[in-house]
Amino acid sequence: MTGPQVLELHAQALSTSGLQGWIQDNVIPLILLGIAIILLWIGGKGDNAGVARRSVGLIVGLIALGVAVSGNGPEIGNFLASLLVG
Repeated sequence: MTGPQVLELHAQALSTSGLQGWIQDNVIPLILLGIAIILLWIGGKGDNAGVARRSVGLIVGLIALGVAVSGNGPEIGNFLASLLVG
């Protein structure tokens, strides 16, 4: 096989699962570590209200990230709706 045929075979085997796995395994923990260091640094200055405010935002962001990564968005939405409607 030569040029175009080889490229066509390689293109058929491409996927983003490796990149998604790497991001979930490496990038997200590094971001969380960086956020924790920043919160500790802000807390060391004595701005405890600022740390609490940022922590609540961080928790909301982590919940949204968890829903996006898990793929359980519709089930979670149905559960939350059942809490309101009954």
